Amino acid sequence: MAKEAVCCPPFDPKKWDGKVLVWKDKRFVRARVLALFHIPVNFGGVMTRLMAKIEAVKAKTPDAMCLAEGESLWGMDVYVGVNRNVPGVENAVLSGKYLCKVFEGSFSDAGKWMKDFAAFAERKGFKPGRTFMWYTTCPKCAKKYGKNYVAVLAKVG
Repeated sequence: MAKEAVCCPPFDPKKWDGKVLVWKDKRFVRARVLALFHIPVNFGGVMTRLMAKIEAVKAKTPDAMCLAEGESLWGMDVYVGVNRNVPGVENAVLSGKYLCKVFEGSFSDAGKWMKDFAAFAERKGFKPGRTFMWYTTCPKCAKKYGKNYVAVLAKVG
């Protein structure tokens, strides 16, 4: 019996949970995803196109980081971490301090996670700014691993 392919590396929540990350010009490629009431509509297609561009120039995706910034009911920006600029897509950098908290469970809990994160940040003495969700594995890999980890990161300095 052939083993099912795993496209996402295993995620270790201990490496990220409760940590303050300091980024200086951390590289990403950015793309826009359409959403319907915060539910992504064309996420798979956008990610396929981004990954093809990244792979075409043999860029790496450290930690397989894919951040989603959903500022409206109708769309979100996705940021895929890369080790260098990628031609043919929008390149972006993020700098500053980011507080990270890892959650596990169904994506339907995202609203609860955001409230829990805000309370967590306040207890740590931070006022969250720009906030991202990091979907650490695709749904197929989350099912294979038996865990669906999602990290919330917010700029705190």
